[in-house]
Parts: sequence; structure tokens; C-alpha cells
Amino acid sequence: MAMKKIISIQPDTPSSAGPQGVSFKKFDNKKPADQDIEITEEKVYESLKTVTDPELPVNIVELGLIYDTQISGRDVKLKMTLTTPGCGMGAMIANQAEMAVKNIGARNVIIEIVWDPPWNPDMMTDEAKKRLGVA
Repeated sequence: MAMKKIISIQPDTPSSAGPQGVSFKKFDNKKPADQDIEITEEKVYESLKTVTDPELPVNIVELGLIYDTQISGRDVKLKMTLTTPGCGMGAMIANQAEMAVKNIGARNVIIEIVWDPPWNPDMMTDEAKKRLGVA
């Protein structure tokens, strides 16, 4: 069964005599203008805390997977690693990291996966180690 979309415009019914018209409402976009968006390292790291490794209940910042951030205006480059080179979720984690940074207003996000230095559990925050029972 096909669905139909019906759009109608209702004419105004003015309280006083005069010509009738159609009213239009203007919706203001409340997002700040591009030049008002400031990307900071703190904002980038906060956004990346929303990305968790699907195999561990810890975000990628607390795991110590983020090695470097470079910010130029609204362009961001991240160097990060994964817990193992054979991590099958690497592409998904990188994509989630890209989306998280774009959600704070970044225009272009480049994620570079690096293996040097190799990740090890000592790179985790104390909180992450406690959560995983490594401390």
C-alpha cells in the first residue's frame, strides 16, 4: 500500500476586513555561525570520551588510545592506536571518533592509526585500570 504525503496551506482569517493572505513563519537556526565555533583540545578530548571500545567498557581517552591532536581552525587531525593491531573493531572506533569530533563543530577530521609506540595497559588512566581490574 502506497503512502501519500499531503501538504496544505491554510489561509489566514483576519479579524478585520481586508485582503486575506497566507502567513509564513521564519524559523531561526540557533546554531552559531561557522566563525563562532572554536575547537579546542579540551573539547576534542571531551567528545572522544563518548567513544568506547566495544570489547571493553572504557572510553578511548581513558584507555590511552589517543596519542596526539592537531587543530587548525575547524580542522582536526588525531593520531591514535588500538589495543591490538588485529583489532577487528578498529574501523568502527575510528569512525565513531571522527563523528564525535565533527559533532563539536569540526569541519574536517583525519584519523591516523599508528602502531608506534605500541599500546600497553600502562597507558590507561588509573580509573580505567580499576574498572578493568588491572590496578
